[in-house]
Amino acid sequence: MRSVPLHLLPGSDLRLALEQLAVEQGASGFVLGVVGNLSQAAFQCPGKAAPTVLQGELEIITLQGTVAPQGVHLHLSLSDSECQVWGGHLEPGSLVLKGADLLVGLLDGPLPTPGMAQAPAEHLPAALSSGSPAEPRVTIAVRPGCPYSWRALRLLRSLDIPHVVIEPEGESRVPQVFIDGALIGGYDALAESNSKGELEPLRRR
Repeated sequence: MRSVPLHLLPGSDLRLALEQLAVEQGASGFVLGVVGNLSQAAFQCPGKAAPTVLQGELEIITLQGTVAPQGVHLHLSLSDSECQVWGGHLEPGSLVLKGADLLVGLLDGPLPTPGMAQAPAEHLPAALSSGSPAEPRVTIAVRPGCPYSWRALRLLRSLDIPHVVIEPEGESRVPQVFIDGALIGGYDALAESNSKGELEPLRRR
């Protein structure tokens, strides 16, 4: 593992900067440490339909999670001016106030993520046509920096649904979600399937 320092200037988007770092480095890893503050924080609280957005002088307490070219999964905790602590899944729109310094540990190989396998785009037909029970039934094409791609991945992970992540072909819209080789659509279609209980048979038992 190699350690990569990341200094963010005022106005930088904390989440997008980490996504960009993973893409530029072509590597996966973990946030090892962070010091800094935010003028605005956007984070998803459990059970809420939309992200919570706070503004003011917000001190970052912790930032933990994983970064990868396919996307990031990060948990943020912070303190407001009344020393009240907030936290949740880091969303785009968390803006640096005076500055932030991070240390990211990047791995030489792919990041091991439970329930998720990775397949290059050229292997899509094999990944979709496999009838082996051991193979994930869900395949998803995502693009780094796409908020809907990240939400779709987060939904699959929160439901503990094994899935294969691939790169989209050309300028295709993302995310694209395939179940047993059939395209069901993007994030909205995935969320609708979940609300109808159609994803239950796909969950890890």
